[in-house]
Amino acid sequence: MQWWVELTDIVRNIGLFVGGAFGLYLGWKRVTVANRQAEAQTRLTELTRRGHVAELVNRSVGQLGDEKLEVRLGSIFALKQICRDFPDWSEPVVQLLTIYLRENRVDYGDAEPPADVREIIRLLQDHSGT
Repeated sequence: MQWWVELTDIVRNIGLFVGGAFGLYLGWKRVTVANRQAEAQTRLTELTRRGHVAELVNRSVGQLGDEKLEVRLGSIFALKQICRDFPDWSEPVVQLLTIYLRENRVDYGDAEPPADVREIIRLLQDHSGT
């Protein structure tokens, strides 16, 4: 009769082992799926962020030529903030503002340039110092 008890213990232990292994497999599969979903969500978030920043840059660039100084300054400050918050956009913004100054070159003589031009120059100097 003792051999029967030992046999049932062995069968029970094998069953526990198989059940545990199957549980580990299911857990691993679940974690794998969750990781894929998280990676997909991260990619989607990054694409959404890039689209949002691109929209902000486009809107700000469109406002650089506005008649009102306040609108141009707001545009420049927005671009400056984009450079700080999104370093991957910093270089295109700097190139854009450099071209903007070059294409809209004005000789101010001894007079100080307007506030918007001074802010662009300050942004470019800050960027070249980093």
